[in-house]
Amino acid sequence: MNKARIESFVALRTVLSKAMNEPNENVISQEARSSWVRLRTLVMLRWMTIAGQSAALWVAIKWLGMDIRVDLCATLIGFAVAFNIVATVVFPENRRLSAKAALLTLLFDLVQLALLLGLTGGLANPFAVLMLTPVVMAATALNLRATLILGLIATGLITLLLEYAMPLKTVEGEFLLMPVLLTYGTWVALISSVAFLAIYARKIMVEVFSMSQALAATQNALGREQRLTALGGVVAAAAHELGTPLATIMMVSSELADELENQTDLHDDALLIRDQAIRCRDILHEMGRSGKDDMLMQIAPISALVQEATEPHLDRGKRIIPRINGRINDGPGADHMLVARQSEIIHGLRNLIQNAVDFAATTVWIDISWDKAHLRVHVGDDGPGYPAHVIGRIGDPFMRKRGSIDQERPGYEGMGLGLFIAKTLLERTGAQLTFANGSEWEDESDTPPEEARPTGAIVEVVWDRSTLEVTLAQARAPLGENLHFDY
Repeated sequence: MNKARIESFVALRTVLSKAMNEPNENVISQEARSSWVRLRTLVMLRWMTIAGQSAALWVAIKWLGMDIRVDLCATLIGFAVAFNIVATVVFPENRRLSAKAALLTLLFDLVQLALLLGLTGGLANPFAVLMLTPVVMAATALNLRATLILGLIATGLITLLLEYAMPLKTVEGEFLLMPVLLTYGTWVALISSVAFLAIYARKIMVEVFSMSQALAATQNALGREQRLTALGGVVAAAAHELGTPLATIMMVSSELADELENQTDLHDDALLIRDQAIRCRDILHEMGRSGKDDMLMQIAPISALVQEATEPHLDRGKRIIPRINGRINDGPGADHMLVARQSEIIHGLRNLIQNAVDFAATTVWIDISWDKAHLRVHVGDDGPGYPAHVIGRIGDPFMRKRGSIDQERPGYEGMGLGLFIAKTLLERTGAQLTFANGSEWEDESDTPPEEARPTGAIVEVVWDRSTLEVTLAQARAPLGENLHFDY
């Protein structure tokens, strides 16, 4: 075995080892929504606001004949203009604001608008409704703390405008006053709108953000699974290339050991060479268990996919019982349904099995069955089952807030992203998932585990057989031209 092949094998094994032990990046971060807002976006919106304020002031003076303190109003608008000029000159065009900087910027807009309204009638000014804008922007782009701060300040400023505002007056000296009841009604409407719109906007944005981040995590999980599958194909090819040299080494070393039986040192060296060659063969076999990247390994029995999804959880102290059409797969012809081997199916089922193993008391059952129309995989356990108050929402990301405690499943912060990833990946293959609990009234104490039914959480995965099954003729089709691997 030449030096180049040895170095190629060592490098390949290093790459595969790193991929297998690749840390699971936490894409769901508390700070993930920071630095969303671009300063240039707020500057452009402020220019629009300045134009609107200037136009409204000009119309009120020239067309409507209102007596307004133009000097003070122009000064307030000038502050906004100066803010925009400084922000444009000092900061680069692609500058994104931190949560604190965005809060201060929106606070400036809120106070500037409140002062301008105070000079132009207060709550009697129809444009008082614009006080809601900064709060809604904070609710959609900033964290809860910043939204609460801006909402409370907006509430305080609206309350001050109720009592401390210059009334609107015409050039003839006539005051335009709202009835007291209507004034207080406007105050209540604005305060209520601040709370309602902030809660509404934040609720929608949190769900959108959670879904986008969960989909990103799903894509990362699927990408990792696909990379491992591809590496398995490369390893299998390396095992094939190194198989003949290793076999030659083992054969020659065995013959040398027989001839050098009377020379202890040389005999032991020959045996050591043979043992190390055998070890290399076993390592390659173990690393290449995922199969070759050829047409044949793209088709597999459904039980093989379930077994591959189950393997990481076999040594976790729980018994996992796979059953095919209601019985253990120990008879001839027990499994004869072939399906397309897809990373989404393996990774999705692996997440479901992991969840079952996490909460099972002793046993997890995986039931595989099919009829003329559908293929079904049930994953169930004998644990406490899903909490009744969340069973209708299982499969949505982040159902439970961090730090909350489930009395039936204490200390567990999952049942959000993991099941969402499984549900999303499996649905991409055309599956439909149903989450349920086993019957609490069934007494399985006298039933052998191989024949018992799950009493805890149950997940049913159903595919249309026509979309997933591969016929025997397709499985026996020519594999195509062999591919050449360059190292």
